[in-house]
Amino acid sequence: MKNDALEQLKKIMKEAKRAVFFGGAGVSTESGIPDFRSVDGLYNQKYDYPPETILSHSFYKRYTYEFYRFYRDKMLCLSARPNAAHLKLAQWEKEGKLKAVVTQNIDGLHQAAGSRKVLELHGSVHRNYCEKCHKFYDAEYILHSEGIPVCECGGTIKPDVVLYEEGLDNQTISEAVACISAADVMIVGGTSLAVYPAAGLLDYYKGDKLVLINKTATARDGMADLVLQGSIGEIFSQMD
Repeated sequence: MKNDALEQLKKIMKEAKRAVFFGGAGVSTESGIPDFRSVDGLYNQKYDYPPETILSHSFYKRYTYEFYRFYRDKMLCLSARPNAAHLKLAQWEKEGKLKAVVTQNIDGLHQAAGSRKVLELHGSVHRNYCEKCHKFYDAEYILHSEGIPVCECGGTIKPDVVLYEEGLDNQTISEAVACISAADVMIVGGTSLAVYPAAGLLDYYKGDKLVLINKTATARDGMADLVLQGSIGEIFSQMD
């Protein structure tokens, strides 16, 4: 990464008043959370089905026990801690520069770092509800349960995570659109922008400071005003 690109980013954030951050799996890989689509990600594993099949609504309904075997093993990374990217975003929010984090991640690390306005497009492993009585259960309960977690009322407990074949939450989408539409700076980090409808939210940004930060090229690089290729945690750790 060239120093001039980093200096440009510093200048952009120094002047920012309504920045919004849109992030994906790459934001959390430096915290030890695996990325589905990376070479050493969840596709190289020991299960009979690919992750996208296991993490689908129909698989959850039909093979709930197998779903939870995978979910506990691969999705509940409760020992993970926020990295430099999470911490810098929380700092910018505290300083009044950043108005919202829009994330595709379900790990809760933005909140753990201190961010308050976090719009979780795909839900969170930290929220789990009984499908029958809607009683709340935390991630620790799911991690330490065995087989299919069952509520005291007898209902099955389901993670508040958007599975494949399920729609995104309308209120979360509406809030994300409102924040992105009003942003004066849009920073996109740690995502290949391959997952829709989430990636389509960028179309609502009308400003002229679109920054893309990712280890590899994305489909939107040609539209960006600034592209930084590299680790987002390393890049953000160099920000003043």
